[in-house]
Amino acid sequence: MTGRVWLGWALVILALVAIPVVISSSFYLGIVTHALILAILALSLNVLIGHAGMTSLGHAVYLGIPAYAVAWLSTQAGWGPIQSIIVAMVLGTATSAFFGILALRASGLGFLMITLALGQVMWGIAYRWVDLTGGDNGIRLDHRPVLLGFDFTGAVPFYGLVATALVVALFCLWQLDRSPYGACLRGTRDQPRRMRMLGHDVWRIRYLAFITSGFWGSVAGVLYCYDYTYVSPQALSLPQSAEALLMVVLGGAGTLAGPVLGAIIITVIKTVVSSYVDRWYSLLGLTFIVVVMLMPRGIVPGVRAWVGGRRA
Repeated sequence: MTGRVWLGWALVILALVAIPVVISSSFYLGIVTHALILAILALSLNVLIGHAGMTSLGHAVYLGIPAYAVAWLSTQAGWGPIQSIIVAMVLGTATSAFFGILALRASGLGFLMITLALGQVMWGIAYRWVDLTGGDNGIRLDHRPVLLGFDFTGAVPFYGLVATALVVALFCLWQLDRSPYGACLRGTRDQPRRMRMLGHDVWRIRYLAFITSGFWGSVAGVLYCYDYTYVSPQALSLPQSAEALLMVVLGGAGTLAGPVLGAIIITVIKTVVSSYVDRWYSLLGLTFIVVVMLMPRGIVPGVRAWVGGRRA
């Protein structure tokens, strides 16, 4: 890695370490923690949108199913946190593998509609299967987990767990972007016909991206459940999927920093600004319109282009 890359990683880690020192309030630290969890979700969706060129409106499935699995196994089956987390991750990833077979039968608008339909089916199951999911009441956990002797019930320890997961996700997805597979994935996004002519299996490349996206979405789902110590059908809803899509588009698809920045902006508007502004949904829409008009590719690519233009 070059010196600039090392400096970038060092600044990211330093900023994450400094946050609990600067923010002493457990309430605001909880908001930051939630934003980082949604950042992992947005990064997972960015694998589909930014790298593979496939827009999904059902990505909340990979947030909600692992969250429900952790909550149900912990409260109803009496399993320990490690076993519950492993099974939830496997279940979420397996769901993405199965849904990928269905969704990748189409592309473009057809792919979008299939993912939307699958998401709505899972939301309907969570809403109606009251004996399993609790319906509107959802499932509530008693406390956050104790893993390998570390107690994550407090705000600061749980923030540390989430921040660590975010750094690992960023590093893995950065390596994916730099790998030959990442180059093939971008090739299927930009020139799928040419990739087929060169002998590449476009469907398999996209399918692996779908599974990768589901895996990291499952990571976010497990952390989401432990963050709220509660899960309801809202975790599987269309607004949750649309919100993740908005995070990616707002920050900049195809970048690492873009989904994280988009998740932070939207979380701040939802949780902090909404306390002072009644029509915060209008503010969120206005923010999105302004960004799209001034920076059509998102904030991070737009800032890069502006800085490059200034240097030139």
